[in-house]
Amino acid sequence: MNLYLGIDFGTSGARGMVIDEEAYCIQAEVRYPFKDSPAVVTPKIWHETLFVLLEQIPEELRRKIKAIAINGTSSTVLLVNAAGNPTDAPLLYNDGRGSLVIEHLRSIAPPNHTVLSATSSLAKLLWMRQQPSFSEARYFLHQADWLAFLLHGQLGISDYHNALKLGYDVEELKYPEWLEKLEIPIQLPKVLPPGTPIAELRPEIADKFGFRRDCLVCAGTTDSIAAFLASGAKLPGEAVTSLGSTLVLKLLSRTRVEDARYGIYSHRLGDLWLTGGASNTGGAVLKQFFTNAELESLSREIDVSKASELDYYPLLKVGDRFPINDPNLPPRLSPRPDNPVEFLHGLLESIARIEARGYELLQQMGADNLSRVYTAGGGAANETWTAIRGHHLQVPVVASVYTEAAYGTALLAMGGGIKGEQE
Repeated sequence: MNLYLGIDFGTSGARGMVIDEEAYCIQAEVRYPFKDSPAVVTPKIWHETLFVLLEQIPEELRRKIKAIAINGTSSTVLLVNAAGNPTDAPLLYNDGRGSLVIEHLRSIAPPNHTVLSATSSLAKLLWMRQQPSFSEARYFLHQADWLAFLLHGQLGISDYHNALKLGYDVEELKYPEWLEKLEIPIQLPKVLPPGTPIAELRPEIADKFGFRRDCLVCAGTTDSIAAFLASGAKLPGEAVTSLGSTLVLKLLSRTRVEDARYGIYSHRLGDLWLTGGASNTGGAVLKQFFTNAELESLSREIDVSKASELDYYPLLKVGDRFPINDPNLPPRLSPRPDNPVEFLHGLLESIARIEARGYELLQQMGADNLSRVYTAGGGAANETWTAIRGHHLQVPVVASVYTEAAYGTALLAMGGGIKGEQE
């Protein structure tokens, strides 16, 4: 029996999932939380984490794994030298230093393009180009690209989910002329469809961990698309909300929707489009004020039949990407009631309002009408939050079939994640 491994690198840690090709059943699940905050997690820690995960998979399963795919956080990027070693610290998904080059980018990119965001991969690359360490760099890679390189040994390969915010044209499947004209003096990644086999596992890794020598490493994807693939959503109008550290919306649509003014972009998904956006609100804000145990117990005390009168815009720091794309948007977390149940109710309700506003905006821009919302991420287990969200969304809100992005990434490794991709 062939098995498939999906690896998910999130902001708080990484996990791996092994599934079989017969029943799509989970054969093993491994995880490794980062001990430090995301801001201080280095490529060295990513590297160590990746190999710890491989080691945690039972040996008898490793021998049966036919293919591996990895997802990373969208727009978490780094520069590496000719040997693949990072030349500087990576810039994380929410790093806004690209705001310093946005005006320059506006003069190059088409109006309202996906790259016209302070946190886009291209904005980050143009910022990096101005740094002294840039002269040592040879390749620009996304987190998932670099982690896959550690396994297959080939530099400069990405997938078109990760490459979207670099400016890659996912309709024409090539880098556009305006991007080529930038003449960036390093290698931009060669872009493949997600799930495409790249190369076999490096022999020394196969031997060290007891994998098959012919185990393939495939082009990866982003964490939120992997969560979408795991969810069970398949029809236009079905959507997935990822309630992780941030809030990510994905609505399956027959129409491609793009508008950088609102932080809206569409990923290609076989013959359809996955339109959506990502807000900086979400679970990370909740965890600033409550422990997991408090979130669980206080949520049970909330009366969902009554709407909270508190109107927040919960952010950890200034700036959001969607549905309001404003790097200067201030967090709004007051007034803060003395009662923690009321405060949590206000936060959950406010995040639900931002979610509903996001889906309304996608439909106004021409995406298919919302019919059902699947939920992935840690917040999916919170029944109180689900009830509040259902009230705001006015469509059925259900748990994803599988909530782990690692599962969706394993489907990708198996070739069962994206239909029509190779046509």
